[in-house]
Amino acid sequence: MSPDSGEPAPRRQDLRAVAFDLDGTLVDSAPDIHAAANAFLAERGQAPLDLPKVTSFVGNGVPVLLERLLNSVGEAAGPVEVAAALPRFNEIYGAAPSALSRLYPGVRETLAALRGDGLTLGICTNKPEGPARRVIGDLGIAAFFADLVGGDSLPQRKPDPAPLRHLACRLGAGIGAGAEPGALAYVGDSEVDAATAAAAGVAFLLFTEGYRKSPLDAIPHQAAFADFSQLPGLLAAVGARA
Repeated sequence: MSPDSGEPAPRRQDLRAVAFDLDGTLVDSAPDIHAAANAFLAERGQAPLDLPKVTSFVGNGVPVLLERLLNSVGEAAGPVEVAAALPRFNEIYGAAPSALSRLYPGVRETLAALRGDGLTLGICTNKPEGPARRVIGDLGIAAFFADLVGGDSLPQRKPDPAPLRHLACRLGAGIGAGAEPGALAYVGDSEVDAATAAAAGVAFLLFTEGYRKSPLDAIPHQAAFADFSQLPGLLAAVGARA
């Protein structure tokens, strides 16, 4: 919950790094995912889906997105069918992953401010690593980030904490036994991100204008914001907590 709601935060000491989710947090990428999904469905003779429907499928990685797409149009969507469809969907999406995507207002300025404060920044996303790097490059924010862990970088995907822990180590802000507590905070927009942060034992800051499916008070968080200009102050407050 928010700082005023009584939700306890993990112990904070010397915040050194901030990890971000990508889709629905830094970038409104749903229009490109929607376009790719409908192109994929059209090749299979299926009718298009609307943007809210496809957006509701985002957050758990491409295999889960494909499973939901195929289920929604009445096709079999077991592991075999998803694995068979995955290369073609990745080809379609990978051809233009950022054509319709946009940064949320204030993202670039906030990333610059956080870097100016001496924080190391990274991205932990369920989007495959190749398209994720392409998107941040195309949108001009790649230089702000020291590293990126994608949905295919490890065998595990969020909400498993392994990707966030892996990124934290690469950012010099390790999580877990023997690591300095409170060195990293995670910023995301969804239930998946909140569960990842909780499993990793780090503070979670919730961007409220992304792709979450639940009411705000149903998603555990230490702080919430709708405007990126609020984020540096919130991180400072969370980082100062004992």
